[in-house]
Amino acid sequence: MKVGIEILPAEWIREVVHLVAERLVVVDRTGYIRYMDSAYCEFLGIREEEAIGRHVQDVIENSRMHIVANTGIAELSAVQAIKGSEMIANRYPLVVDDELVGSVGTVMFRNPQEWLDYSRKIQPLLEELHYYKNRLEKELQSKYTFKDLIGSNLQFIEAKKLAEKGSCSSSSILILGESGTGKELFAHAIHQNSARSRYPFIRMNCASIPEHLLESELFGYEEGAFTGAKKGGKKGKFEQGHLGTVFLDEIGDMPLPMQSKLLRVLQEKEIERLGGNVPKTVDVRIIAATHRDLDKMVESGEFRKDLYYRLNVLRVEIPPLRERREDIWKIGDILLKKLQKNFGRPEISVSAEVIALLENHNWPGNIRELENVLERAINILDGQEIRHEHLPLYLQDPELYVMDNGQYASAMPLLQDVLPLKETVAAAEKKAIMQALKLAGGNKLKASRLLKIGKTSLYDKCRSYGILEDQINKNGYSFE
Repeated sequence: MKVGIEILPAEWIREVVHLVAERLVVVDRTGYIRYMDSAYCEFLGIREEEAIGRHVQDVIENSRMHIVANTGIAELSAVQAIKGSEMIANRYPLVVDDELVGSVGTVMFRNPQEWLDYSRKIQPLLEELHYYKNRLEKELQSKYTFKDLIGSNLQFIEAKKLAEKGSCSSSSILILGESGTGKELFAHAIHQNSARSRYPFIRMNCASIPEHLLESELFGYEEGAFTGAKKGGKKGKFEQGHLGTVFLDEIGDMPLPMQSKLLRVLQEKEIERLGGNVPKTVDVRIIAATHRDLDKMVESGEFRKDLYYRLNVLRVEIPPLRERREDIWKIGDILLKKLQKNFGRPEISVSAEVIALLENHNWPGNIRELENVLERAINILDGQEIRHEHLPLYLQDPELYVMDNGQYASAMPLLQDVLPLKETVAAAEKKAIMQALKLAGGNKLKASRLLKIGKTSLYDKCRSYGILEDQINKNGYSFE
């Protein structure tokens, strides 16, 4: 036997309406009340028979039920003041056999205490939702625009213009530049200026993920794909970035097997999860970046030529900081303001001597190194001005340091390499005697005259330094 609400007894239906959390009222097309449940009547302080047949505006203050019954347009989650309390009202058009016959209204809370109790229950959930929303916005959205890319260097301006033009399309962009030049900032700005800015901006450093984990990070995995796989599987970066942008930093460090899988994403707009066999369609824009020479890597077979051409549709090359000396302090000033805010140290100034040292440095670590130097200075600062002594030693006395394998090392000899003065003088004397003897053809008299010392003194020094006659004769010298 088919069971449906149409066979429920009328008293059952009435009791169900009474038990639901929301208070209920029904009006006809003209706004007159045809039904009001007992809980609503109790809240309003009126008997049911007194309410039915009266116009809704005469019974419920601030009501809009008659308007919805006339327009047929629902009004949901509306705040309505009733008896000095703010209630949440929902108003629905009532349509029977395709004909608008009236409207149905509900009120969620009968009194302020109900609202307070509900608020206490829902508040922790709202706070948790707010936390995850902020986290999502922080992690999956771009943070910088083209206005944040500061510089007056002509090469930098050209790179910025090209990136800005390219941001308006969905073509792949390849950003090249040394470490610390701001490649990721360019990627942020490109996404922010694109039509995809409302969608996720996913970042991934290909060099920081172990090769055996890279596939699952990029393409995700299905439940049971491997031991420890999360129940229900996991979305990869490309699925997370659907309709948005995926920024692949250090693309030059991506293993060859993964390069072929990435090529499929670019060509077919499809990915296949680890452990899955059903392709999934994704719509993402790829921005790739690297500090490596991809042209040489293609020639040596370390990077796929077909992938290179797919990525290198628009090529943006960011000049290193040493080629942008006019921009060094402009960037430094912006970094200093950011650090002042982070450290809670306002009004920090920089001496002219320090600015000159910064502008004359080669900055092998580029902007990242510059920020590191300023942060260090603020950490040891005891006043309000960054001076010469607050800089690292290699900046204070640049002539005493050289770059060795990416690290600054002293150009001075190490202590263990310095000989005692007596030994140093002896070695110099022996070398001078040997040179004089050679020029004199082994003639000690001539050699002593060249050295401006006596012949006897020369004999004594030769014996002292082990310069023997047979050794000199062996070299073709003669003694007279």
